[in-house]
Amino acid sequence: MRIFTRWRDIPEAARGASVAMGNFDGLHLGHQSVIDLARGRGPLGIITFEPHPREVFAAGGPPFRLMNAESRANRLEKLGVDYLFQLPFDRELAGMTAETFAREVLAEGLGVRHVAVGRDFRFGARRQGDSELLSVLGRQLGFDVTVAPLKRLDGIEISSTAIRLALSEGRPRDAAAMLGHLHRIEGPVIHGDKRGRDLGFPTANMGLQGLHLPKLGVYAVKADVLTGPNAGSYMGAASLGVRPMFGENAPNLETFILDFRGDLYGQHLSIALVDYLRPEMKFDGLPALIAQMDKDVARTRDILSAT
Repeated sequence: MRIFTRWRDIPEAARGASVAMGNFDGLHLGHQSVIDLARGRGPLGIITFEPHPREVFAAGGPPFRLMNAESRANRLEKLGVDYLFQLPFDRELAGMTAETFAREVLAEGLGVRHVAVGRDFRFGARRQGDSELLSVLGRQLGFDVTVAPLKRLDGIEISSTAIRLALSEGRPRDAAAMLGHLHRIEGPVIHGDKRGRDLGFPTANMGLQGLHLPKLGVYAVKADVLTGPNAGSYMGAASLGVRPMFGENAPNLETFILDFRGDLYGQHLSIALVDYLRPEMKFDGLPALIAQMDKDVARTRDILSAT
């Protein structure tokens, strides 16, 4: 998959794609239905925006993203996308009218032949454009438009908002049902305080900046090491939280990878939340903490061995 971070000067080989357009936060089943509408009509492209427009218009609000740009790109590549047009959501793009965006970006800049969007898609300054207007503009500018209906699961509309709620309530399996895949947190391993190593449970630490926080606590996880000599898939038990035992308050993700020995600093990991085990706890001393961690690991083995 080739990634483009601008919409001007696109190589001729990348023009003429059939694209799905949206923010695609989480790439849930609804998003996948939009992407499927764009398949089979030529090279498959995705038009999305970075940063997420909500980060621009609601700057200073609580973190909300289900995926960072790296995680989204990894998932799109697995979905067979040929071209990712990750457009910079800057002042120029934010100020374009719907008509200008369709003409200058879609038709002239990217040269798209087909655009698929969800029924609730909005575009242009002040969100003035909708899927109906896009269809009209497409006919004028020479590209086709198809619109995907909203998707439901057990009577509930699938949305990034519903997925955030499930994660906030410690229901990763419900989130996975709407996503069509396990919810993952991806990024580089960073240096921590190395307390886990001293306790016999060395962990790979990852930051959570900009991401929606699932319910704090301990999870059974699947850990994919994406880079380096130890690349591969493993089982793990992860603590997502603020480490109340040690009086800290900056949330991060600490994953103990089962049956693993090696150095992961600087490598990129993808941690998939499978089951919520328990909330964060403060223990009366380190022996009680270690005993609970032994129980967490044993339960994790049982859960992941059955999946």
